[in-house]
Amino acid sequence: MPHRLLPRLLFTLLLIAASALLVSARAQFSSKSAAAGSSVVTTPYVRAELVAHAPQGVAPGQPLWLGLQITHQPEWHTYWKNSGDSGLPTELAWQLPPGLDAGEIAWPLPHKIPIGTLANYGYEGTVLLPVPVTVASTFAPGPLAQEATIHLRASWLVCRKECIPEDGEFTLQLPIRSTTALNGAAFEAAWAAQPKPVAASETGEGSQARIVDGNALQVSVHGLPGALRGQTLELYPETAEVIENAAQWTQAWDGAVWTARVPLSAQRSASPGVMPVVLAGPDRTGYRAELKVLGDWPQGASMASVSPALEAALQANAARAAAPLGASSSSLTLGAALLGALLGGLVLNLMPCVFPVLAIKVVGFTRHAQDRRAHRLSGVAYTVGVVLSFLLLGALMLGLRAAGEAVGWGFQLQSPAVVAGLAALFTVIGLNLAGVFEFAHFLPSSIASLQARHPVADSFLTGVLAVAVASPCTAPFMGASLGLTATLPAAQALAVFAALGLGLALPYLAASFVPAVARALPRPGAWMDTFRKLMAFPMFATVAWLVWVLGQQSGIDGAGALLILLVGLGLVVWSLSLAGRARRWMGAVSLATLALLAWAFAPHVTNVAAGQPTAQSSTQAGAWQAWAPGAAEQIAAGGRPVFVDFTAAWCVTCQYNKKTTLSNAEVLADFAARNVALLRADWTRRDPAITAALAQLGRNGVPVYVFYRSGQPPLVLTEVLSVEEVRAAIAQL
Repeated sequence: MPHRLLPRLLFTLLLIAASALLVSARAQFSSKSAAAGSSVVTTPYVRAELVAHAPQGVAPGQPLWLGLQITHQPEWHTYWKNSGDSGLPTELAWQLPPGLDAGEIAWPLPHKIPIGTLANYGYEGTVLLPVPVTVASTFAPGPLAQEATIHLRASWLVCRKECIPEDGEFTLQLPIRSTTALNGAAFEAAWAAQPKPVAASETGEGSQARIVDGNALQVSVHGLPGALRGQTLELYPETAEVIENAAQWTQAWDGAVWTARVPLSAQRSASPGVMPVVLAGPDRTGYRAELKVLGDWPQGASMASVSPALEAALQANAARAAAPLGASSSSLTLGAALLGALLGGLVLNLMPCVFPVLAIKVVGFTRHAQDRRAHRLSGVAYTVGVVLSFLLLGALMLGLRAAGEAVGWGFQLQSPAVVAGLAALFTVIGLNLAGVFEFAHFLPSSIASLQARHPVADSFLTGVLAVAVASPCTAPFMGASLGLTATLPAAQALAVFAALGLGLALPYLAASFVPAVARALPRPGAWMDTFRKLMAFPMFATVAWLVWVLGQQSGIDGAGALLILLVGLGLVVWSLSLAGRARRWMGAVSLATLALLAWAFAPHVTNVAAGQPTAQSSTQAGAWQAWAPGAAEQIAAGGRPVFVDFTAAWCVTCQYNKKTTLSNAEVLADFAARNVALLRADWTRRDPAITAALAQLGRNGVPVYVFYRSGQPPLVLTEVLSVEEVRAAIAQL
């Protein structure tokens, strides 16, 4: 059968993965043991500090405040309790001494942050999130105790155009008997920024929101200060997913009553009876009112699933960071990450890398169209092969990283030997499907009949093959979730990889269990032979792609050498399919020829000539230069903006973006007008320096597109580039 070359690879991966898991577990244990507490956590985007304010010391009945002070880099922001159309609020999980009880965050007034057609609510610059702490009468630190140890685990989402989920663990030694007034001014400013409750109206009427026309709220707020009358106010709803945050809405004053008509969100998911809102005037003083909702809420629409993999990764990060100290990641964390991986695997079926393997499955599907039991066994075996292979690759990557190796997702196609082996395998499969030879003609009957006698093993190995060629295509829409695996415990990280595999296999698995799919297929007949031969062409197209990938790794000589070896391989399989004396003579000659070709040309496949750069890392189109460690930062420090394209020849999305957006005349003109330095980091072959640079950006796969500017953090663009996105980013330089 065409997959007989894979069991040895699978067995090798099993052995390596077992060792990798042990190394990964040891490395994670060591990193946790070495963690030390601090009151300050600094990232490339924020500086977060745990601060306290105890004017009379820590004692029952005396005021005590704790808080997280976040200082953002320019243009970056974190979020309010209602983040708006996207984002996540900052979450705090405390571990305090007995007798101390932390309350909820006293959120300062946020800013409205427009992002395209959306609107978020959050904070820029420096913000302090204060938390009141109650000191119980049972608080007894002991006569000799001088300090109380405060632990905090915080998670926040920091965004500009891209979003980075972050968290930190903080430790603060709080003096018990002496005053802590160092941060008094910051806490006073935070208290002043908190919304004040609206006063009772003179008529006794309460504020309300009436549902009108089924798509809007007619808001009436009583008791606002007279100084606000006639002024335009901002409205911030504390309840998420109710109103259209970015919509234009009308407002007016009816004497002392402020009124507004606010559109409801098309994806509304909340229907509160009381809706707290915050209003702010031009002087940025906030007032909080609780609106009594009158009327019947219209039926809400379900939330649209936009970027499920990224959203799941962000939710997982926030849930993990909010877990109690010392506890493992919660089931919510794991569940959110699994959901994102499952959806990403489903989308992977639409990637061109997977089409050739799906062609093999379609051929098998038609062969057993009327055999439901064979369908089901094949679907289960294929799923097991896919899931187990993703587990092995994930374990290998995590283990190698824990052992100090700089590898990223898709690392298997960074090896010219693996690329050449896959090209040979697809060549043999293509020739078999095209009818050039049949295995039964030149293999012993016990081997040639393996596929018929063991269809389950055949489907399993097809799943292994699918992962081998498809996994590098996951990076464009799984970058965040795969990056998350580096921060999860080994078992949970591997569960994410397993969910990714399940998503890839799910359509075929579902089809194998749905009788309607089998009934919809034509009955077996002569058309199947024509269809089988047609499916050979996706195999040959994949071979052409793999030869091109090898050419990027080993140069034109390497690609030419591989083509010669593939011709020799084709000669061997054809000669062995002959009959009688012709088979013996031609088989011997062809095997000797292939051996001679391998001796002469195989070294060119895996070696790069000394000093020969790969095609993508060399300068191209005049403007592009090869990336080198520190080059982007050095150029940006001189005042010139830099754009870096992290790419690889085996990355289909990279090549698509390169041939479209990055070759667009308007984009290139904008680059030239702003004097942007263009660097291309070629990850086609393994490069530890590029792997490390990707890790600093929170990524472990390509494509990644980054702007570097003097004095500012890197700006990471989306993986599937558009001309509008790149031009907008250039305009902001």
